[in-house]
Amino acid sequence: MNKEHNTNAESFEQCLKCTVCTVYCPMVAVNPDYPGPKQAGPDGERYRRKNPVFYDDALDLCLNCKRCEVACPSNVKIGDIIQSARLKYSSKKPKLRDFILANTDLMGTVASTMAPVVNFTLGLKPVKAVMDGVLAVDHHRTFPKYSGQKFETWFKRYALKKQEEYTKKVSYFHGCYANYNYPKLAKDFVKIMNAIGYGVNLLEKEKCCGVALISNGFKDQAVKQAELNLGSIRKAVGRGEPVLTTSSTCTFTMRDEYAHILELDNSDVRSSIALATKFIFELVDAGKVKLVFKEDYRKKIAYHTPCHMEKLGWAIYSTSLMRMIPGVDFHMLDSQCCGIAGTYGFKKEHYNDSQNIGAPVFRQIKDLQVDMVATDCETCKWQIEMSAGVEVQNPISVIADALDVEATEKANR
Repeated sequence: MNKEHNTNAESFEQCLKCTVCTVYCPMVAVNPDYPGPKQAGPDGERYRRKNPVFYDDALDLCLNCKRCEVACPSNVKIGDIIQSARLKYSSKKPKLRDFILANTDLMGTVASTMAPVVNFTLGLKPVKAVMDGVLAVDHHRTFPKYSGQKFETWFKRYALKKQEEYTKKVSYFHGCYANYNYPKLAKDFVKIMNAIGYGVNLLEKEKCCGVALISNGFKDQAVKQAELNLGSIRKAVGRGEPVLTTSSTCTFTMRDEYAHILELDNSDVRSSIALATKFIFELVDAGKVKLVFKEDYRKKIAYHTPCHMEKLGWAIYSTSLMRMIPGVDFHMLDSQCCGIAGTYGFKKEHYNDSQNIGAPVFRQIKDLQVDMVATDCETCKWQIEMSAGVEVQNPISVIADALDVEATEKANR
């Protein structure tokens, strides 16, 4: 166990019992069965360490949104304490549904080989009814579409050779969503990086970051996948390449959850793992690269801050880049959880809480009447598109669509 994890594990002693975390907890506002982060976290931990019998199954209601940690004036790792307690003390065994939702690489590989059939089938009401009754996946939930061609396949066929032209390189952790569901996001990332003079390498080996495995109770598998990812990341960093992502949750998981929850030492590479918008903004801000945008691009865009992005404190990078686009009418949404929390909002027992938590976000989006919403989290995209009925794009795709590629390449030669 590394030193940083020890510090986080003992942080409950710093709790002042001020209950600020409870005020900011989205679950407390919609479900009275949840005792709140103070009681579930630092208060409960004192009892659980004396006797595991004090573990309360109500901890399953925690979204792991980390808003309690953002609000805490004493830097208590409340969310980490709750998440670790669930993994250590819960007597509940993961269900078949949890295995399916957590194993994104397995399901993505299978589904992408017959994407049209899978997409059509998952949209049928009888299929949804069966999944609701048998697997307890709520029948109201809309599933993300799968792509017939994985991003990795496209990259190796059409983009790999071109990357040799660039002397400056970055490595890309694309994640499951960009690989299996929406390759356009990953292609947009490559498009931007090439335009500003950077080549893109894929990691030697990559597995799902593990966030779904952690939240569904598969810690041992999450550790194995994290170790594989860290091995590939270390090789990339050893070549002098920062490792960039296009998912706020993947970034947060690899930077913080690997150490705090999985007890893996990533201190040697943590600072080299960054969200793509942060990397690009810092280059632009330092005057090292220039972005040139199309004159005819016009969009009214609202930005939703994902909870893990709030914890990272990096929303400023994504929003600042979009504000640079002359034709964007930009609106910052109130900082609120959308309610989906990864696989949480797919589960029948959590669906109503998920929707009630997100309701204020959905109302604000509808009232603004925007052309689209931008967010750095793929599951936030699914939740908002389903519940607010508005197109949602990653800021990287917004920038890529608005970018004058030829002019940008010329400006960065």
